[in-house]
Amino acid sequence: MKRHLSDLTDGETIILVPGLDGTALLFYRQIPLLAERFNVVAFPLPDDSTATMESLVADLAALIEEVAPHGAVLLGESFGGALSMSTALARPDLVTGLVIVNSFPWLHDRLQLNVGRLLMKVVPWAAMPFIRRGTESRIHSAHTNAEDLREFHERMLHIGRDGYRRRLTILRSYDIRRRLQDISVPTLLLAGDEDRLLPSAKWARYMHQRIPNARLTILPGYGHVCLTTHDLDLRQHVLPWWESRKSDRSEA
Repeated sequence: MKRHLSDLTDGETIILVPGLDGTALLFYRQIPLLAERFNVVAFPLPDDSTATMESLVADLAALIEEVAPHGAVLLGESFGGALSMSTALARPDLVTGLVIVNSFPWLHDRLQLNVGRLLMKVVPWAAMPFIRRGTESRIHSAHTNAEDLREFHERMLHIGRDGYRRRLTILRSYDIRRRLQDISVPTLLLAGDEDRLLPSAKWARYMHQRIPNARLTILPGYGHVCLTTHDLDLRQHVLPWWESRKSDRSEA
């Protein structure tokens, strides 16, 4: 379930927490870039039909204790952002920072969630690659190229059905809106302004107003699945933010 992606040193650790796909394979472009500055560890989510948000938080906390006893930065995309924020609330002693990409504190569109769960029951799992191809314009950035799309579809073949369905169910009861003010760690919120799957920019602004130590960056021209896009380099956003947080701590 857990994969270490770079040789751990005495430097700071960043743990990559995936979205609904759960594979962590969609971080492939960002891993070598972030590894120039951080120890990079991926956290694939279990293909487990009984998982809960609490059990996922416990698993992620156990990984942090294993690879970064003094705490780690969590970088979570979409569902992974929800899991990362939940972990920061449950175990603030283990989280030194949050990078939240195209995520949310709650999903108000219950119809979309219920339709998704229904599709998982009635549509053969083998048909999902064709459905994903039919929804490319909704989930990808407009300037995503053919190579980006080929790699995305190849990696999405590794999604486990049980875990995917379970994560959709978990989101039905997920709501941390009233707890955002309790997130105590430095937080960087990144959101594509052309996300057609979720109102990510709207939610990022909402969270920015409520998380005490948050910084907001809107990514112009990017959609929901943006980390696989050929021209997005997370270092450009993460490193200046993280270095400024370190400077703030040293001055304090």
